Amino acid sequence: MAESASDGASSTRTSTTGASYPHHWEADVVLRDGGTAHLRPIRPEDAQALQDFHTHQSEGSIYLRFFSYKARLTPGELKRFTEVDYHDRVALVITMGDEIIGVGRYDRLADPAEAEVAFNISDRHQGRGIGSILLEHLAAAARENHIRRFTAEVLPENRKMLTVFAEAGYAVARHFDDGVVSVAFEIDPTEKSRAVMESREHRAEARSIMGLLAPSSVAVIGASRTWGTLGYQLLEHIVEGGFGGTVYAVNPEALELGGMMAYGRIGEVPEPVDLAVVAVPYAEVQGVVADCAAAGVKGVVIASGGFAERGEEGLALQRQIVRHARAHGMRVVGPESLGIANTDPDIRLNASLAPGLPRQGSLGLFSQSASIGVALYAAAERRYLGFSSVLSAGNRADVSGNDLMQYWEDDVATSAVGLYFESFGNPRKFSRIARRLARSKPVIVAKSEVTGLRLPPGHSVRTTQAPQGALDAVLRQSGVIRVGTVEQLVDVAQIAVGTLPAGPRIAVLSNSLALARVVADSAEGEGLTVAAAEGDLDLAQGQSLALPELARRLREAAARGDVDAVVVALLPSAGVRVPALARTLAETAEPLGKAVIAAFPGVLDRQTDTEGLLPAPRAGERAEEWPAAVPCYTSAGDAVAALAAVARYSEWLARDQGALFEAEVDDGAAAALIGARLAGVQGTELVQLAGEDTARLLGCYGIPVLASRAAATADEAVAAADALGWPVAIKSAADNLRSRLDLGAVRLDIRDAADLRAEFEQMGRALAPYGGGHVEVQRMAPLGQACVIRAIEDPLLGPVLSFGLAGDAVSLLDDWAHRITPLTTGDVHDIVRSPRTSVKLFGHEGLPALDVPALEDLIGRVSLLKDRHPEVSLLELKPVVVSSTGLTVLSAQVWIGNAAQRMDSARRALIAQ
Repeated sequence: MAESASDGASSTRTSTTGASYPHHWEADVVLRDGGTAHLRPIRPEDAQALQDFHTHQSEGSIYLRFFSYKARLTPGELKRFTEVDYHDRVALVITMGDEIIGVGRYDRLADPAEAEVAFNISDRHQGRGIGSILLEHLAAAARENHIRRFTAEVLPENRKMLTVFAEAGYAVARHFDDGVVSVAFEIDPTEKSRAVMESREHRAEARSIMGLLAPSSVAVIGASRTWGTLGYQLLEHIVEGGFGGTVYAVNPEALELGGMMAYGRIGEVPEPVDLAVVAVPYAEVQGVVADCAAAGVKGVVIASGGFAERGEEGLALQRQIVRHARAHGMRVVGPESLGIANTDPDIRLNASLAPGLPRQGSLGLFSQSASIGVALYAAAERRYLGFSSVLSAGNRADVSGNDLMQYWEDDVATSAVGLYFESFGNPRKFSRIARRLARSKPVIVAKSEVTGLRLPPGHSVRTTQAPQGALDAVLRQSGVIRVGTVEQLVDVAQIAVGTLPAGPRIAVLSNSLALARVVADSAEGEGLTVAAAEGDLDLAQGQSLALPELARRLREAAARGDVDAVVVALLPSAGVRVPALARTLAETAEPLGKAVIAAFPGVLDRQTDTEGLLPAPRAGERAEEWPAAVPCYTSAGDAVAALAAVARYSEWLARDQGALFEAEVDDGAAAALIGARLAGVQGTELVQLAGEDTARLLGCYGIPVLASRAAATADEAVAAADALGWPVAIKSAADNLRSRLDLGAVRLDIRDAADLRAEFEQMGRALAPYGGGHVEVQRMAPLGQACVIRAIEDPLLGPVLSFGLAGDAVSLLDDWAHRITPLTTGDVHDIVRSPRTSVKLFGHEGLPALDVPALEDLIGRVSLLKDRHPEVSLLELKPVVVSSTGLTVLSAQVWIGNAAQRMDSARRALIAQ
């Protein structure tokens, strides 16, 4: 792109420099090949780095960028390129270490909604997706500055840059004139551009995790010959696990460790190292990670502890280490990580504190703190659950559960995913990724009731201020299977890694009528449908007869067309060994194509393992050599609860979630109004929009608000009614009284001036003990059900939308439904039906059904407004009266403030933990 186009005529709108540096534009990013880099706005002190970047470019690249060749940039050009105002002129750079590897810039044109863009990518780093990342971030910065359209001039032979524009997902218009291709496109995110961004993000982040879990070489830094130390255990476990690559020991005080040569520093290792496992004292970690960066290591696992859990000093050091690592292309697991493992037979990586390589299986497991990781690993081992890969994030300073889900989505060895969260870093991104992953694999998430409300030791993330239940609603919205404990996670995982039930219909098979009834009652309590409950299975006839009979009855139950799963609950019976029963069930269930689970309550023999995917192996047998497994439980209640959780997931899977909700709106006018009202607003200050501005903003999204007028006297009330039209309603203007029908603060269907004067006087007397005050006059709306729609910008969750039926349902019973935006049409459908009192919308006690489609459309439009304008800190429509033929928004309040920087937006970025 010609420099004259970007910095000549278009610079007429350039303001003086000195605007505050936009720190929130800085981001660590994952490149196409899984490496990382740092993106930030350009600064005046970048002049020499920019000159170095330019002089290392080829003649061809310089010509494509400037339409002519120039060996060096002049001092004037350097000044113009590096001194920008971050408003009309913006430039972003991507760096690795201190080196600039890509530059993207825009300059606002005479039309303030339009800007011209230009890009320049290092020859040595082309093909890594840098241009696409710069375009995403430049577009986000431009939208923040109320620019809606990008233009560019590109030489026809600059195919790479033309491809960047063409593949970005925007509707790009091209025009060829005078040897130059002119392109232009709107930069507001579209469904296609979001899909393109998410696809690129997915591939890049999955590749970065693959580099950690499938390295060709591993170095243990801090390897030791002292038994019991971290360094000793990690080196031993990697070697004894049979790692398929090369292992190096690094310790400056040893010449030989574990039968191999030891190196004093990572930089002395003769071959490139993919993964470094760090087990050195706290004070040495920063220097070791810096050495790894200098040596070109791709990823580090920090087992050492003592960082964020030490307080602000440790947290600051932890963040500094991660920033340095990302800036040099490395991902970081930890600090205080239990380690990582990959059971692939070609890799066999056990870079963890687990004494042996985990059993091979198809469950991908993620945990945070080491203690929870140990508990998860132990619980899974007791159940004979096998893993595809395991990662303990420790303090989760960099690599998170979101990263692992990106990897597991494409991993053919993983059939189900289990995650234990003690804190959330980016729930919005989690929701987006989990919803996509859950369409192909069960995602089981364990979290406590206080996750998101307070921070566990060593974790540094935002806490939520959203209503209680919002975070759980996010999980349900994403399609994940939510559990509360480690044991429940493993209970569900036993079923999730096998044949999933197609629905909630079950058959119960038992050798006890009472137990069959108990299991059936428990199943119905969990929302399952019991098609049959048979308790007449005879096991007393001896093992040789009982086992064939058990297999026959199981096949018959599974063959029923009204059965999706079979629960076999068996009490101990003399002469029939429990392991033999479990083996028979496993062998019989394998070809059935339906879920089969078993429960063995009442077993007292501690030598008999009756819990897990397999019974305890007989002497001389190994569990991994056994045939197909059947989930076994010692508690029938636990078995049924786990099955119900998976059945609900299967029902979610079968549902059409719909497309993203869309409607005709005027985003530009809304952004202009918000920008004008925020002029001069500082810091975290919030401003309430006046009634007229509120109506204008909502009008941009097709949301009309019924006009009203304030009145302090009866005469003013009559004048207002004459202007608005009869009949009218009056209500107290006080926030705490305006909906209190019980106190006489609302008077309806007033048809003439005399009645209005009388009602006004009566209201004044009734409300005098509560402060009285002004009233609000509105034209009478059709009668119906009053509802409340509220949307907030939460520090942790981002845009949260809540819906409920007005009155005691939400005020006293907290009967809300919550979702985070963007919403699909399925989400809109569900949120209306989620409150317990929503039955009143669909015809209740003989009343006609209300206009639910109109309510769904309103909720969808509110979700669009809140999703696209984070400056809207609080939006409340209260009440919205829904009748059988439409709805009316009677009152609306909007508070705006400087936009919180959302943790998941239309640009790819790693968050700082």
